Amino acid sequence: MEENPQKKVQNRILRTLLRWIDDDAELEIQDPSRIEKIDWFRILPFLFMHLACLGVFWVGWSSVAVLTAIGLYVIRMLAITSGYHRYFSHRTYKTSRLWQFVLAVLGNSAVQRGPLWWAGHHRHHHRFADQPEDIHSPVQRGFWWSHVLWLLTPKYFATRKELVKNLTGYPELVFLNRFSVLVPLLLLLILIGFGEWLRVYVPSAGTSGLQMAIWGFFISTVVLYHATSTINSLDHLWGRRRYLTPDHSRNNWLLALITFGEGWHNNHHHYPIAARNGFFWWEYDLTYYVLKVLEWLGIIWDLNEITVERRNQDRLLSLSIKQRNPQSSVE
Repeated sequence: MEENPQKKVQNRILRTLLRWIDDDAELEIQDPSRIEKIDWFRILPFLFMHLACLGVFWVGWSSVAVLTAIGLYVIRMLAITSGYHRYFSHRTYKTSRLWQFVLAVLGNSAVQRGPLWWAGHHRHHHRFADQPEDIHSPVQRGFWWSHVLWLLTPKYFATRKELVKNLTGYPELVFLNRFSVLVPLLLLLILIGFGEWLRVYVPSAGTSGLQMAIWGFFISTVVLYHATSTINSLDHLWGRRRYLTPDHSRNNWLLALITFGEGWHNNHHHYPIAARNGFFWWEYDLTYYVLKVLEWLGIIWDLNEITVERRNQDRLLSLSIKQRNPQSSVE
């Protein structure tokens, strides 16, 4: 018997609401042709997060709210770059199980889904960088697809657990990955509570719970998301190439500035398991500097450094190729 149309819509809404909370909820796709089409029901929270930034016109600003937004951008960007990327995706250093969990929680607060989801898709990207199979190549699918659209389609909602088997053995990581909405919601509630506390007990701060939510959570998170995504999109289109990697990755000093070292993307694709993306002293890499401090404190260890031979050997090869092919866009 064919399902009642009204009941069908209700069931779809219920499944969508469940997937907002539980990332492992079964994803039923009735029409396979829509597997790479935007799922508007599913992404309503993502759209709301962007629209909520407009609330700044009602709540105004205060120095404490703006500084909170900047501080959370810095902390969470470092959590993405040092945790989600250089640790969970590439294992460029070692740490304890406790600090692994701390990295996962901080990265999760950036609202870029769970650590297993992030690492699995990123590992897939490196396997097929700028090839037809690459999930977010601007060379293959264009800027907007690589920057945001791929993230909004049913095909990429699920975690590629087969690519992160080394992480699935940790129940705490699996939990965070499954319920990736919990940490961001907790952060939002903390910001609202802190803002209201300031409003009542420190009125000179000129802030409120709603203002702290708009600046500290929504604006900071949206800016953080788009800054991170520039590495997928712009950093495969705009910049200079030092190494002739099989992809179109670029080194871009401006993107390195806003993403704390991730903009040295051609370097990274040349040697992905290096803890340092800025291979030379003049290549600013705040994430690496923070990792060195954490190493000194004993929180992490065994940083995988790139050797001088590895760094220079392929560069010399690239330069010799450039001499034979002056049209090559190699640095």
